This record gives sequence, C-alpha cells and structure tokens, in this order.
Amino acid sequence: MLMLNTSALRYYEDRGLVTPERRGGKRMYSREHLRRLAFIQLMQRLGISLDAASAVLDEPSDQWRRVVRGQIVAIEELIARANGARDFLEHALACPTDHPVDQCPHMIEALDKRLGGLTIEELAAEQGQPSPSAS
Repeated sequence: MLMLNTSALRYYEDRGLVTPERRGGKRMYSREHLRRLAFIQLMQRLGISLDAASAVLDEPSDQWRRVVRGQIVAIEELIARANGARDFLEHALACPTDHPVDQCPHMIEALDKRLGGLTIEELAAEQGQPSPSAS
C-alpha cells in the first residue's frame, strides 16, 4: 500500500506532479495519479531527483531520456567514489600499523603524491581504480 504524508501530496501537487480531482473539498486520486505517486516515491527512495522524476512523467521522450542519461552518469560517478572510499578504508583496516596515515608506507606515499599535486583521479588510476571524479 502506498503511504504518503499529506504535506508530501500537497508538495507534489504544488510542483505539478499530480493534479487530483476535487470533490466536496477532498482530493480524489485516480489509479493513474497513484501510479505517478508510486513512481515519484520510488525515484526519491533511489536518491533520484524530483526534477528527473518530473521529466520522465511529463517531458517529451527525447528530453526525459537526456535527463535519465545524466542521472545514470551521476550514479556511475557515485558508485566509483563509493568503491574508491570502500577500497581506501579496507586498506586502512588491513594495515597492521596503529595509525595508517602516519605509519603505513603505502598510504604515506599516496598522500605525499597528493600533496605533490597528483589529483585524486590520478591516484585512483595508479591504483587501477575508476576515477572518483572529485579532486
């Protein structure tokens, strides 16, 4: 069952994402409206913007497809950053030293390269990781 706060429904209505019929001062949501709301809720739960959800719901095919492609690129960049963060933290956990930043030769070397001007992307490439896309 779809559960949404009244404030969320009003917000979606204000943004033009749903336009329920009004009968006797009450909002009436058709099956189509409920599907739109379920889609919006799913997109938000997945961390996808309301603008992207709105585009898919209401924009012409070429426009919403462009928006979705942009969202996919952003998700791929997020995955690369998350994988890089996981690998970095796993290395720190696996390091037998008490303080990897001060005592791990591998980490010290990477940090010194960063201080020397190497970008995070270049460091990731040296480690065979996808670029995290943030320096």
